[in-house]
Amino acid sequence: MKFTGGLLYFLSLSVILLSTALVAAQSFKLDEEEIQKSQFPDGFLFGASTSSYQIEGAYHEDGKSLSNWDVYTHIPGKIEDNETGDVADDHYHRYLEDIELIHSLGMNAYRFSISWARILPDGKLGKINPRGIVFYNKLIDHLVSKGIEPFVTLNHNDMPYLLDARDRGWLSPLLREEFAHFASICFKSFGDRVKHWITVNEANMLVDFTYIQGVYPPARCTPPFGNCSSGNSDVEPLIAMHNILIAHAMAVDTYRRLFQPKQHGFVGIITHCHWYEPLRDDERDLHAVDRVLAFNAAWVLDPLVYGEYPAEMRQCPRLEMPRFSPKEKELLRGSIDFIGLNHYTTLYAKDCFHSPCPSGGDHAIRGYVNTTGYRDGTAIGEPTGVARFFVVPRGMEKIIDYLKRRYNNLPMFVTENGYTLPAQQNELQDMGRINFHKAYLVSLARAIRKGANVRGYFIWSLMDNFEWLSGYTSRFGLYYVDRQTLERTPKLSAKWFASFLKNNTHNEKEESSAAASSVQG
Repeated sequence: MKFTGGLLYFLSLSVILLSTALVAAQSFKLDEEEIQKSQFPDGFLFGASTSSYQIEGAYHEDGKSLSNWDVYTHIPGKIEDNETGDVADDHYHRYLEDIELIHSLGMNAYRFSISWARILPDGKLGKINPRGIVFYNKLIDHLVSKGIEPFVTLNHNDMPYLLDARDRGWLSPLLREEFAHFASICFKSFGDRVKHWITVNEANMLVDFTYIQGVYPPARCTPPFGNCSSGNSDVEPLIAMHNILIAHAMAVDTYRRLFQPKQHGFVGIITHCHWYEPLRDDERDLHAVDRVLAFNAAWVLDPLVYGEYPAEMRQCPRLEMPRFSPKEKELLRGSIDFIGLNHYTTLYAKDCFHSPCPSGGDHAIRGYVNTTGYRDGTAIGEPTGVARFFVVPRGMEKIIDYLKRRYNNLPMFVTENGYTLPAQQNELQDMGRINFHKAYLVSLARAIRKGANVRGYFIWSLMDNFEWLSGYTSRFGLYYVDRQTLERTPKLSAKWFASFLKNNTHNEKEESSAAASSVQG
């Protein structure tokens, strides 16, 4: 555990930030370093990630009920260009083709999620949908037959609309039992072939977008974070996270008691976390960095490792944290076998305890921290196609080191890391994506050489898909998906990654030129 105050804390964090500055000075050289598959441990998983709502389509087919996102995306104005996931990438009907894409890249793992509404259309009180079980059995069987390990997420933002409407999503403690029941069905149905389970994807971002900003269903918030018809942005996210964490622990308890002895699998959770650096070179912003990390990664992980919310949150003025009962603490403590990390960028952090800040950063739910990608008008890194995502490779090593120190080097998987091109750039000739992944893999390899127990790296994403509020305007895929024909076309980055997985060295321009010729041909 890291120190939270005093001179020793300040000095130790200063050393970390000094090393960050030294790495930053070399940032333009980072892309030119060699990166080889052989720099990663034996058995390391290299894969791509997707999620059910974002790629499957078949939204009301073969017994599936409507999910919260099926309903939400049909409300005009909620999604860019009023797009929906009704068809998405039609993976439900094209899964065999997509497995061939994964196999052709040489990946040994594939992370996907299971649609809760496809398995339990009416929740716990309803019947299991056998056609949903059949679909995921076929998907898993074909992955395994190709030597691709299924890495399965149980909840990636979507749930049966019935539960979202009845319980206001994760605000109701009733959802704990609902989720544990759903998880148990999945363990029983697929666990003989699935060895890595994720309970919830990005629990911290889920409650943020749903109950702070109010832009995910059921869209609850209060000013200054958003203008929703109902909600409380200072209180409801704390309640929702509380229920998510207990639901996770209940599912893990079921798995360990009933399934793990025979299936020998592992269960983790995913936190979404940027790295953060102080906006100003003073103690106030050093402490702001510590708080914003705690309000993101540690909010999810501290209870599941230590049985309690992080001290940085419990000691935060005017933040009324829920309390765990002694029984709940026992259930929570040690309830993850590994950490899943979704990491995309690095931002600056500014203290709002003692400094004026934009509206929002001065709230307890934000830890009295404002975050930004700019210092004196200069971006922290190369801009991407997402407003607050910048290319800052050093952040990968730094966030991995933070998790290593705070959680005693628990096994970790980078479950998402990805890049979308700035507007108007050629999607197939995506050198920006290649440079991004090369640089972030170099940073990850450095963290591993320093002892970080990282066991896998998953690119977001296998193919362009429905990117939530952005609809289909943000393209993160290795494969380009034509929105009219749904044809998948390999981008330059797909060619590069396939070459990387053949254990070649990648720092020479002629390799990229050859790959470009291949794509053009």
